[in-house]
Amino acid sequence: MKIMAHGWTLALTLLVGGLGSMTAQAQDGDHVTLGVGVAAVPEFEGSKGYRVLPIPLLDVRAGQFFASLGDGIGVHVVDTPTLKLGGSVTYVRGYRRRDVPEGIDRLSDAAGARLFTSLRLGGAIATVGATRVIGGGTRGTIADARLSYPVQTAERVTIIPTLATSWADDKHMRRYFGVTPSEAAASGFAAYRPSGGFKDVSAIVTANYRLAGGLNIAGSAGVTRLFDKAADSPFVERRWQPAGFVGIAYSF
Repeated sequence: MKIMAHGWTLALTLLVGGLGSMTAQAQDGDHVTLGVGVAAVPEFEGSKGYRVLPIPLLDVRAGQFFASLGDGIGVHVVDTPTLKLGGSVTYVRGYRRRDVPEGIDRLSDAAGARLFTSLRLGGAIATVGATRVIGGGTRGTIADARLSYPVQTAERVTIIPTLATSWADDKHMRRYFGVTPSEAAASGFAAYRPSGGFKDVSAIVTANYRLAGGLNIAGSAGVTRLFDKAADSPFVERRWQPAGFVGIAYSF
């Protein structure tokens, strides 16, 4: 079994909200956003321990081409003010052995093939996507959905509440939350072989403050709850996991 840190997964989810608010003024046109941020995230999915990670910020749009930490590098096949449909290659980050429980295998880095669609209705933005891991130490498919509603509360301030959930197939769940017989012997945990299903649900709030020119400061706070098939893993210590992110970026 290989395990990837839930902390990094949630950090990326938070970044999507943060970068979305930073580029809200330019999201329907070409733009480049560059910056840096820091996230406080769990050491692994279900961990009680936390890490503080520096995270580069990137969001590029040039015609149908895009590059971002949330959706990877790809193209919009359909690109209208109300509907976007695209595909991309994403980076699935691995995790260090010392950040997971002793006896649990590390996860090597991987690439993922992602398809997604985004629909804007009124002020709400709904996004549904699926990623197939095509390399590295873990395989499987994970699908995600999120609903955001940006609200401009002042001339320079935008608030974005977001609800998100993810589903994973058998292979993904077993690699991320299962315990093989050899790992059970090495770690002392009971062997565990979960099936696929809904993995988690998250609630996130992002606040963006627009400074002079294209400079923006954004912060996100969120909490994720693991569902039973993930939360019942012997090494999961906590079902509910908060996380936070703050960053500064320049858009042009």
